[in-house]
Amino acid sequence: MSLARLKNALNRAVTRGLVTVNVAREVHIPLKARKAERKTEEVVQPWNASEVGAFVAAMKSDRLFAPLLLSVMGLRPAEVCGLRWSDIDLDAATLSIANTRTMMGNRTVVEKDTKSMAGERVLPIPSLVREALKTFRATQAVERLAAGEGYEGGGHVLVDELGGALNGRQLRTRAYKIMDANGLRRVRLYDARASRLTYFANNGVPDHLLARWAGRTNVKTTKKWYVKPDVADLLPAAEAWGGLAGGV
Repeated sequence: MSLARLKNALNRAVTRGLVTVNVAREVHIPLKARKAERKTEEVVQPWNASEVGAFVAAMKSDRLFAPLLLSVMGLRPAEVCGLRWSDIDLDAATLSIANTRTMMGNRTVVEKDTKSMAGERVLPIPSLVREALKTFRATQAVERLAAGEGYEGGGHVLVDELGGALNGRQLRTRAYKIMDANGLRRVRLYDARASRLTYFANNGVPDHLLARWAGRTNVKTTKKWYVKPDVADLLPAAEAWGGLAGGV
């Protein structure tokens, strides 16, 4: 990834006339070195469907149930943090993603547009998420009345009891506490995207819709980075082979 980013940066530098040639263009990491790195690299498999279900059940009573569901739904953490109530149409059951809030260096919060045109998209809201959002909006209305003039009210969905917008680190910390308290395997909220997209792929959702849901331009790279089947996902293939060999 570092080499790919360097090549891309130098290509842009060539286009802008800052350098005359991309000296990294013909640089390649040997296959043997890539394989050796993969063996030493700790890879955390995203949750499978049963683990996602266990997490959803464990967080039902949490105040941030709705924002956490948005992560499980497949939104990037920065997209969850940047979402405003004005982006959500509960009657039509849709949400518009056009804004992100990102932590820079674990200190500074940067609010900006989506990282690409593909990231700016409208998604349908599943019924469970819709009901959770309705409840959370009602909860915030009660909190606003209780706080009076002390309520900030910036319009974000992910806020504390006084209306202050929360950041990705705070959302992640909340999720980890729920995982630890319920004996669930720790995974990043970002990896919940992979769980959702893998489930979609396993259940026949076309590739172009996977990319659209994920907010990605390239269908091929969407599958490469986000569709990660485990052994259980491969069982239908084993059963299919059993049918083929059944007459032997």
